[in-house]
Amino acid sequence: MDHVAEPTEQGRCADAAEIAAAGADEHFIREAEKIAVALGRMFPGLCEVVLHDLRDPQHAIRAIENNLSGRRVGDSATELGLARIADPQYPSVLQNYPNRFPDGRPAKSTSIGIKNAAGEYIAALCLNLDVSVLSPVTLALANLVATDTEHRDQPLESLRNRNARELRQAVEARAAERAGTPRSLSREDKKTLVQQLHTDGYFDSRDAAQTIADLLGVSRATVYNYTRRPSATPPSEGSS
Repeated sequence: MDHVAEPTEQGRCADAAEIAAAGADEHFIREAEKIAVALGRMFPGLCEVVLHDLRDPQHAIRAIENNLSGRRVGDSATELGLARIADPQYPSVLQNYPNRFPDGRPAKSTSIGIKNAAGEYIAALCLNLDVSVLSPVTLALANLVATDTEHRDQPLESLRNRNARELRQAVEARAAERAGTPRSLSREDKKTLVQQLHTDGYFDSRDAAQTIADLLGVSRATVYNYTRRPSATPPSEGSS
C-alpha cells in the first residue's frame, strides 16, 4: 500500500494564504460590480459601463450596464485587458480616449484598472460614452450661441447702465489718485470722494448711492451722510 505524504505545515499555510488572497480579490470585484451597475443606471442609454474580471480573460465580462456594444456577460477581455494582464506597469487609468462601437457610432472611453494587494491587475472598469447622441445637441447649442463675426471684438452697445459704469470708473480713478483701492481709503478720503461725486452730478442716477456704497464697502446710509457738508460756524460775539 502506497504511503500518501501529508501536507507540511508550510504547505498548509501557503494554501491558506492563497485562499485568503483569492477571497480578497473576489471581494474587490464584487464591490467594483456595484459601482458599475450604479454608474450605468445613472446614465441610461448614454454610457455603457463594463466590468472585466481579468482573472479569467476568456470570459472576462463580469457585468455590463447600458449595453451599447452588443457584448454579453462572459465575453472575452479587450486588448486593454490583455495588456494589463501581461504588464502590471501598464497605465492604471486611460482617460477620454476615442473609441467606436461595432456599428460605427463614435464613443469616448475611459478605462480604469483595478489591482489587488499584490499589485496585479484583477479587474478593469470601463466607460464608453455614446457621443453620437450628443453631437446634434452640441451643434444646436453652438449655432444658438454663435454671433456675427463682424462685431465680435467690438460690441455695438453695452447692456449695462451707462451711469453705473461711469460711476465705477470715477470712483476707481479717484481712489487710484490716492494710491489705493476704493475700499482701502480712509474715512476722510471716502467722505471727500463722495462729496466730489455728489458735486459732479453722479447722484442723479437712482442707484448711485448703493453703487458707491458697494464700491467703498460702506452702507448706503453712510454714503448719504458723507454728502452732507458741515454748515458754516456762526461767528462768535465780539469778533470783527
